[in-house]
Amino acid sequence: MATNIKSSNFNQAGYVQGPLKWAIAFSASLGAILEVIDTSIVNVALTSMQASLGATVSEIGWVVTGYAIANVVLIPLSAWLGDYFGKKNYFIFSLIGFTIASVICGLSVNLPMLIVSRIAQGLFGGGLLAKAQAILFETFPPAEQGLAQAVFGVGVISGPAIGPTLGGYLTDALGWRWIFFINIPFGILAVVMSSMFLPQDKGKSEAKNQAVDWLGIGLLVVAIGCMQTFLEEGEQEDWFSSGFITTLAIASILGLVLFIWRELKTPHPAVDLRVLHHRSLAAGSFLSAIVGMGLYGALFAVPIFAQSILHFTATQTGLLLAPGALASAIVMVMLGKLSTKVDARILIAIGGVGTAMVMFDLSKLTSQTGADDLFWPLVWRGAFTVLMFLPLSLATLGSLPKKDISSGSGFYNLTRQLGGSIGIAILTTLLDKREAFHRAMLLSHLSPYSPETNQRLDLLTAAMQNQGMDATTAHQQALALLSQTVDIQAAVLSFADIFRVVGVAFLCSLPLLLFLGKGGAGAKAPVH
Repeated sequence: MATNIKSSNFNQAGYVQGPLKWAIAFSASLGAILEVIDTSIVNVALTSMQASLGATVSEIGWVVTGYAIANVVLIPLSAWLGDYFGKKNYFIFSLIGFTIASVICGLSVNLPMLIVSRIAQGLFGGGLLAKAQAILFETFPPAEQGLAQAVFGVGVISGPAIGPTLGGYLTDALGWRWIFFINIPFGILAVVMSSMFLPQDKGKSEAKNQAVDWLGIGLLVVAIGCMQTFLEEGEQEDWFSSGFITTLAIASILGLVLFIWRELKTPHPAVDLRVLHHRSLAAGSFLSAIVGMGLYGALFAVPIFAQSILHFTATQTGLLLAPGALASAIVMVMLGKLSTKVDARILIAIGGVGTAMVMFDLSKLTSQTGADDLFWPLVWRGAFTVLMFLPLSLATLGSLPKKDISSGSGFYNLTRQLGGSIGIAILTTLLDKREAFHRAMLLSHLSPYSPETNQRLDLLTAAMQNQGMDATTAHQQALALLSQTVDIQAAVLSFADIFRVVGVAFLCSLPLLLFLGKGGAGAKAPVH
């Protein structure tokens, strides 16, 4: 089943014209949205999965880790796979594989089956995100890139917030298996739409006549796979005190060096690193990694604060993030036309400073903070995020020649994903270290010789005795409550620290804008 796509649907520059281009945009973006949502939808269901499958905390974590590793390994290979099999064929194949893997995830009867199917889901999903963005850049002319990337960006930006919301509701109402089954109707719809509307590649693929760079692929798997595992498992294994983590770090560095050497030497690389000679791509990808660290790191910290400090349920936490996701979607649509008329660097700077201010505002949270106190900071975070994401994509990829779009998009999306993983790893470690520091500092002020401490302890003991406890039990319970109060306050202070760190990181990244072009405001039609 396919739409009869005639030559009249293309203009002289090779871009699609008429309603067909929007059908292509929605088809490609739907696949990307499915992939992005599935990176976070399982997080709120891990406890239910653990109980259902009889897994430990560390074992169930591989449901997330396996998907992330497979995802980042495939992203840089998506350009070569698209050239080898055809962009349309590969995109549809990835959609079908992702949907089937989702079914198997939902039907899993044990943990190994779930982990293997999640890895398969990640492998197929890795071909959707970068490929969807490349398809849009190849479909729309420069003057319309803002609107096209806005359609794509709504899902990519909102997905990490929609995932926990949807996952929490489905887990509480229907059970954890439905966070995978929900992909079936949307996956089928995306396959049908892509079959109907995506144009077939013109001409015969030259990649099929070239030798497959198996060595490059193998080195990429070692380098990126070990790096992602290092980032996912490092905190749990106490980083370099673990031989396993140390081995992963060495293997990742060695694999990366050999991979770069191989790809620059071979005439037909699996990942074309030569596209980095475009200054906008090199600078934009580096900035994308930093933006990914801050964005995904901040988004990771808020749900943990809500659940561990404010004791929100999974559904309540999801609903807390929903207004921010809605704000992102609204601003993304509004920015669609404006982004091609305004210097991208100005918009990114406004987004970076605004996000930093929001982070500094979040650092003032206390244990008494409620949902109302978080509403506007999270709404503003969602709005300012878009001011960085959309213009940065246009400034990085908008001026690339069409032949380099696929490779450039794959590298750009990889740096954002890895930046997010690095950010989460750093912030998780920092959260743990700062909590221990603050607890030690707070305990240093609690002394049996302190009148304030003794007064507080006497009040708590008296309250326990009023509930019918004997003096000894009441005193022990009072000590436990005092210790719990210290733990909560130490956790709150540590969250404040990491929000400030994210804010400072955004401000420190702003000088990188000097290496970017004007993006949509100064973009020229790419060379064919």
